[in-house]
This record gives sequence, structure tokens and C-alpha cells, in this order.
Amino acid sequence: MSLRSVAAVAFAAVLAVAVTACSAGTPASPTAESGPAAKTVSARGSITVFAAASLTATFSELAKKFEAAHPGVSVETSFAGSSELVAQISAGAPADVFASADTATMAKLTTASLVAGAPVNFATNVLEIAVPPKNPAAVRSFADLARPGTKTVVCASVVPCGAATVAVERSTGVALSPVSEENSVTDVLGKVSSGEADAGVVYVTDVKAAGSSVRGIAIPRAKQSVNTYPIAVLKGAANPTTARAFDRFVTGPIGRSVLVAAGFGAP
Repeated sequence: MSLRSVAAVAFAAVLAVAVTACSAGTPASPTAESGPAAKTVSARGSITVFAAASLTATFSELAKKFEAAHPGVSVETSFAGSSELVAQISAGAPADVFASADTATMAKLTTASLVAGAPVNFATNVLEIAVPPKNPAAVRSFADLARPGTKTVVCASVVPCGAATVAVERSTGVALSPVSEENSVTDVLGKVSSGEADAGVVYVTDVKAAGSSVRGIAIPRAKQSVNTYPIAVLKGAANPTTARAFDRFVTGPIGRSVLVAAGFGAP
């Protein structure tokens, strides 16, 4: 072999070793779509989520799942009647995300230009009658709620569950005379489960979540008054990036599975 050939072979060998060492010592840069960083790249810090009272169980669970998927992120939740939450937000209460029990209530914030982008519908719900386990008033139908002496509790008409109840009254021709009108569906359920009321009009999801503390009685006409739940990031959000990530989490596969398990319907 000539001297020139020997030099060429030696140079090629050195070059190969250098390339191999460089490849081994300099790993590829991680991307947002791969590796552990993928879960935290778009979410950090803390957010405050305002949600309808009927979402208490599901959103409490989703908040924990979101925090688990995004280490270091904190989700604070506040539950109440949708109209009450809108009043708080309109008055300047700090919140990043709002989930309403109906589109009409969310529209109030949209009209006031307090929502960033268009709200997204993520679930539906229908009304059901809740009675104590032994059903002392022998309630069997929506019409039974109007019987003299029956202590019926409903949501106030300004609350989504109350507005839906009014719609059922109109469609059935049954006019209720409730002993109490509450500001949230959880308050109605509380009066029934405690025995303060003979019956209450709540959502099917509330009856399911209450377990053995109440019994549910279907309202056939309720299917004509389905409540659609929208969620939106608020314009004044202190942490809009994480707020958007939570919004996507709720409307994504994990959020859907949790909502379906709780009895919510598809939007």
C-alpha cells in the first residue's frame, strides 16, 4: 500500500471515531412533543377555576388529575350557582376559567367581553327528582311535586337548574309551589338528603353522586330541557397559558371519561 493510501485510511478512521464520540456525547435536544417535559411545557404556576355547583365532584377530580399530569401546577376551585359566579366575576373576582351549567349564563360574560375566545360546550345534563330513601311523600312523578302538603324544593329561576325546572313546568302544565328556592343545586340536594324536604328537582348527576342518601325519579319531559355546559378562559386570567391547558384537559379524553362516569351526556 502506498504512503498516500495509508494516510487516507488513517484519516478516515480518525474521522469515524470523532463522529461517533460527538453523537454519543451530545444527545438530541428534547421537543415539546416528547419526553417528561411534554407534560409541563405548557402549564405551570396556579389557576383558579370557577365552576357550577353541579360540577363539584367532577371538577374536583379533574383538578387533581390535571395537577398529577402537570407537576408543580396548582388548581384552586370555587363552586356555586352559575349566576352567583357570574356576578362575582363581573365584580372583579380573580378567576382564570369559568364553567357554567348553561349557555345563557355564560353568554352574560361573553356579552360583557369578559371571556377570551369562544366558550366550548363540554357536557350536557338533565333534571331528575330526588327524594329521601324511604320516599315518605310517595312521590312518583313530576305532578306529585305539586300535591298539597308535599314539601318540594327547587333552584331559583335565575340559576340554570331553576330555569330548566320552569321549562319543565311549562311543558307539563304542572305549576309547582316550592317551600324553598335555593341558589344552587347542591343546596336543593342537601335539603332532600337531610329530610328537610320531601322532594327536590336536581340533575341526574347529583342523584348519582349522592349514592344511597337519596332516590332518583325520572322526569320524562326533562329531556326537552337539556342543559348544555360551556367552559371558557376568562379575559382577565392571571395565568392564561395554564388556563387554556386546563380548558383543553376538560374537553379532552380524560375530561370526557370523568364526566361520562358521573352521568353527564355528550355536548
